[in-house]
Amino acid sequence: MADQKTAIEEKGLLRFLTCGSVDDGKSTLIGHLLFDCDEVSEDGLARLHAQSKSGGRAGDALDYSLLVDGLMAEREQGITIDVAYRYFSTPKRKFIVADTPGHEQYTRNMATGASNSDLAILLVDARKGLQIQTKRHSKIVSLMGIRHLVLAVNKMDLVDYDQTVFDTIASDYTDFAQKLGDCAVQAIPLSALNGDNISARSAAMDWYSGPTLRDHLEMVDITQDQKQSAFRLPVQLVNRPDASFRGYSGTVCAGSVSVGDAVRVGPTGELSRIASILTPDGEAKIAYNGDAVTVTLTDERDISRGNVLAAADDPPPVSDQFAAHIIWMHPKPLLPGRQLQLRLGAQSVNAAVTELKYVINYEDNSHNAGKVLGFNETGYCNLALDQPVVFDTFENNRDMGSFILVDKLSNETVGAGMIVFGLRRADNVHWQAMDVSKQARAALKGQKPCILWFTGLSGSGKSTVANILEKRLLARGCHTYLLDGDNVRHGLNRDLGFTDADRVENIRRIAEVSKLMVDAGLLVMVSFISPFRSERRQARQMVEDSEFVEVFVDTPLEICEARDVKGLYKKARAGEIKNFTGIDSPYEPPEHAEIHLHAGERTPEDLAEDIFRALEEKGIA
Repeated sequence: MADQKTAIEEKGLLRFLTCGSVDDGKSTLIGHLLFDCDEVSEDGLARLHAQSKSGGRAGDALDYSLLVDGLMAEREQGITIDVAYRYFSTPKRKFIVADTPGHEQYTRNMATGASNSDLAILLVDARKGLQIQTKRHSKIVSLMGIRHLVLAVNKMDLVDYDQTVFDTIASDYTDFAQKLGDCAVQAIPLSALNGDNISARSAAMDWYSGPTLRDHLEMVDITQDQKQSAFRLPVQLVNRPDASFRGYSGTVCAGSVSVGDAVRVGPTGELSRIASILTPDGEAKIAYNGDAVTVTLTDERDISRGNVLAAADDPPPVSDQFAAHIIWMHPKPLLPGRQLQLRLGAQSVNAAVTELKYVINYEDNSHNAGKVLGFNETGYCNLALDQPVVFDTFENNRDMGSFILVDKLSNETVGAGMIVFGLRRADNVHWQAMDVSKQARAALKGQKPCILWFTGLSGSGKSTVANILEKRLLARGCHTYLLDGDNVRHGLNRDLGFTDADRVENIRRIAEVSKLMVDAGLLVMVSFISPFRSERRQARQMVEDSEFVEVFVDTPLEICEARDVKGLYKKARAGEIKNFTGIDSPYEPPEHAEIHLHAGERTPEDLAEDIFRALEEKGIA
């Protein structure tokens, strides 16, 4: 028994996933493969027979998909929603298979399954041919670094095992796959329901001379895909059970390390050596890729969660800007300039897409221009972070070359990315030390600098109130400046329209300018509709807590529309102006504004006086 276990452990491991369109037979295929490999217990086989009779979708035959589809919702709808992982083994190899969803809504689940796979089985219904979802999944798996593709043309029994049907689909896919890069494609005609060409060659398709699916999975060579990479250990935990011990715990994600090896700490670049390696089984002299370990160093270093221990002679790059492919996973589009949270391993930083270079057309793999990235679209982008991170390119290291994007307000995962390279521009731009500080400039003016951020609907009276307030502050001797939304569109933001993406960029630029004015020691009033909470929050985070005062000019829509000084609401109602806030574009009111003006019935002078008194209480005016 021990010899048998040792033999299994010594066999190679292949991780693969199944993907494709809805109802192409992915779960049935995997279920039949598990059945053929004797991976179903007697009790499981009895349940399969009973469930196939009571609620199966295969008529009088066994419904092999029931071996994989675990969620009740999946069984009721006949689709795969979650990613179902299964382990099985043959005399030649071990396998971990991810059965992923086919529905477009669950593309994020499919991307999850692809993230650590070596091979992808793309199923195609022989009756339907290549679908857009087939091409979408093909592009995603190629971006995920998968170079071995199996085109499984399923349900050949429903087209009378016609060779012409198979040859046409295989030829079409081969032409498409040439645009994916360096991918090896094996096309196999099969019937997941009947078992044709899964584990045994099909008598009904004697015209096919290639391998069965099982033969191909057992024989495919993935050794060339497994790069020999330098040592990397992302620190997940600083292990301090008592004052006498300090260890750094994590999983080796590339290369190997031995006791005595020199290592470099990222991002600081400090050097040290490995003093000991601790594993669940005790001390070890060496740790390999995939090993969960705790290491100690020969000297103390300031290391925390998110740092990376790496080979001293081949450390990973550090940058706050890089180019990456991003798969967008949220119904609301990605808007360049909007701040998100980027999580790369245990590192977490604020990030924004600074440029969307192109959006990938899944149909023909072409590159299309775009201002936003929509649901389930993939784009090539530049990103800027608020602080440097340690990374590798995705091509060299999937673990340190991939990241997720999280919405900062909802905490939802909205995107996944693969780093292509760090941007050299980040190496050429450094902070220049200045001798005159913000505090010195403010002291010269005898005031406390801050941003007064006026937000509200068009026609709410923001600019009128801000203008009156500035005169009041000027009379007090304050040094001020008023940035008005209309005025800056004549110059700084004249190139921007009124789409959501342009509105985000509009506010990003103004927030940067406002920050500079605060640094100059000024009281800067910003009067912009600024409809999105995310951008107002981003502007707030650019300065110190006490340097941002949000003023919500809360005027009801009907009053704003009745005023309509510029005639904009009338044009918006007539459809002459698109994306007008309050009509066909949303306004997200502040939830916790420092100053909330219930405007509409009171005079602008009264409202300005309210703000002035509030500023006096805060020690600003």
